[in-house]
Amino acid sequence: MRSTDRPLGPAIQRCGWASDDPILVTYHDAEWGTPEHDDRRLFEFLVLEGAQAGLSWRTVLKKRDAYRRAFDTFDPERVARYDSRKVRTLLGDPGIIRNRLKIDAAISNAGAFLSIQKEFGTFDEYVWRFVGGKPKMNRWKTLRQIPARTRESDAMSTALKARGFKFVGTTISYAYMQAVGMVNDHVLTCFRRNPSGHQR
Repeated sequence: MRSTDRPLGPAIQRCGWASDDPILVTYHDAEWGTPEHDDRRLFEFLVLEGAQAGLSWRTVLKKRDAYRRAFDTFDPERVARYDSRKVRTLLGDPGIIRNRLKIDAAISNAGAFLSIQKEFGTFDEYVWRFVGGKPKMNRWKTLRQIPARTRESDAMSTALKARGFKFVGTTISYAYMQAVGMVNDHVLTCFRRNPSGHQR
């Protein structure tokens, strides 16, 4: 995980959802909304966002290291080759979310991910097309204004489902867009709202 040298404390204004939990603060300050173009990390977020369905993002973040170990650091080529024996191992791993549908989805999504890489060169090249290749800079004053879905996430969800992806409904797709910086949903008062803070 990337680090940040921003000090914690009352002088720093953040999005309200990351105000008091260290794991959320670190994720908010270092990752959320930062444009991501590395295919391995794009696949990681695809798996994690699918795993989060029906749960809190904090729960997923706490299990992230365990997921990286269990899923071979999110190497899509290796995940796509998982067999029934590996699935049984994953279902017995207390470090991850032991949901058969979500595990099966991660494996099938790895195959679909590889197909997109073969067709477009990279998954990055494909997925960023849904926002025109650059982050959509929103201007929300409060968290309540942030939508759960948009026409872009609708389009992305529909396209991914057509290619065989699972756990990519429009709400999950929008959360994915937020996570990988396809949209900047930091509220205007948040120190991470400044686009200059999104350079890798």
